[in-house]
Amino acid sequence: VPEGSRKQDGGGRGRDGRNIPRKAIHSLYHCADDTGWAASLVEDDRDLPCLAALQPDQRAGPSLDKTGFKYRYEKTYRAVTGLEQDAIMSKNVEEAVVTLSQVYESPAGSVVVYVVPADSQLLPDEATVYIGKHRASFLRSPVTASHSVEDVLQDIDDRLEDILQTVSFTDNMVTAALSSRVPSGSFSTDSFTTSIPAFKSSLGYEITFSLLNPDPKSHDVCWDIKRAVENYVQPFLDKLSFVANFSVDSQILYYAVLGVTPRFDKSSSSFSLTEESLPHVINPVEANLGSNVASSYPVLNFLLYVPEYSHSPLYIRDSSGSPLESNAFHSSRWGGIMIYNVDHKQTNETLLPVSIQVDMARVMEVFLPQMRLLLGIQKVQRLPETIIQSPGNMVVTDWEMDRLLWVRTVENIGTATNTLTSLAQLIGEIGNIVINDNIASEVYSAVASVQLSLEELEAGRLLLAFQASKDAITSSEKAFFDPSLLHLLYFPDDQKFAIYIPLFLPVCVPVVLSLLKSGKDLKWRRKVD
Repeated sequence: VPEGSRKQDGGGRGRDGRNIPRKAIHSLYHCADDTGWAASLVEDDRDLPCLAALQPDQRAGPSLDKTGFKYRYEKTYRAVTGLEQDAIMSKNVEEAVVTLSQVYESPAGSVVVYVVPADSQLLPDEATVYIGKHRASFLRSPVTASHSVEDVLQDIDDRLEDILQTVSFTDNMVTAALSSRVPSGSFSTDSFTTSIPAFKSSLGYEITFSLLNPDPKSHDVCWDIKRAVENYVQPFLDKLSFVANFSVDSQILYYAVLGVTPRFDKSSSSFSLTEESLPHVINPVEANLGSNVASSYPVLNFLLYVPEYSHSPLYIRDSSGSPLESNAFHSSRWGGIMIYNVDHKQTNETLLPVSIQVDMARVMEVFLPQMRLLLGIQKVQRLPETIIQSPGNMVVTDWEMDRLLWVRTVENIGTATNTLTSLAQLIGEIGNIVINDNIASEVYSAVASVQLSLEELEAGRLLLAFQASKDAITSSEKAFFDPSLLHLLYFPDDQKFAIYIPLFLPVCVPVVLSLLKSGKDLKWRRKVD
């Protein structure tokens, strides 16, 4: 923030609690967020000679009434290069995606759509759109003999918007990111909590894997969690290292039960947990975890539960009574639980405890999708005639990372502005609060970072916008939770009166009564004289 604006926004009274940019904070809270992304259409269809000659176009998307969020995209056209042409001529679309990512590296927050001929063998016959795991997508040309140029371009625009809606954020994701700024009653609480399981944005997360063995006399359970984390979890966390810091730990808990008695099903000779009983599982289990109590970061809990011998096998059943294939469930902003059954038919039940080696590949096939959801990588609704390439060894696609960065940036901006607004309101309510120079410096730094993040977000520079939003979060929280403010936050004027009046009132009453008596005696003496 320029020095000149500080005089206009704050007060300039030094250490008396008024040297913060109030007007700038107020304007940040009420400003409408704006973001943009780049879409590049690449022509590889001889029947579309006009496409590469078109001028860049900017389109504005609809504004979300609940949050004031607006988005737009800039569309550019160009012809395919020789190297890109060679890649597209391949009959294997997955190889073409990899080759194009090496030939043309798209920046974060952008997408390249290659328009291929209608008779191209690159795409399967049933597919019109193919979205790769990088930032390249393929669109089958809609050209026919009856199409005019205007109809072709309109059809391409409609398909392009469908692609952008898939690889970018959705309205629900933005509403969830700015939930603190959405007026109460604007959306259903039930639908919000069930559709948005992700943790709030944080500078760090702690991930805990717990093995629950409630019957160690019958089961000797072994799991190679270290190798599983190295092979499955760590590549995923390395991909998200730019978003936050992660720490992983594990533990084994003996005699830890779910806290819910499963029902026995005679027809299948098994035990079951219904959907209605699952919410009652979390609290008893969480009480036994006992880890990361003093953690300042959100904790993601992943529990592997091996049922007791007397309650085996144990299955989770849906509302229709069918067992879930994964035999697992997850709780929003908490973690996930998987029930791992032991096949006692293949073991010698006379020799207890039974040695069990956990299949960690099978376990991680359940925990990794849950982890993706909890960290904000939402499922994508696949459109008709559209194929979405699996991330494979990448774990997370490039456009999924872009979408996550978009949402986290917007969420960080909302959190930082809320923190600064709360600090400004606190200063207005407590007249004698003192703001040190270092606190004022952090406030100005947070305001500048929020403004920079908004500018970068509007320009479509996603990585810079996200980094600036992280700086805004850090500075705003440093200012709000500064130790010099803590002893003043709990002593406003009304609390001071409530504390000192009981102390001084008993002393003041005799003094006042003595003064009244002395006054009466003085009047009586004057009358006598």
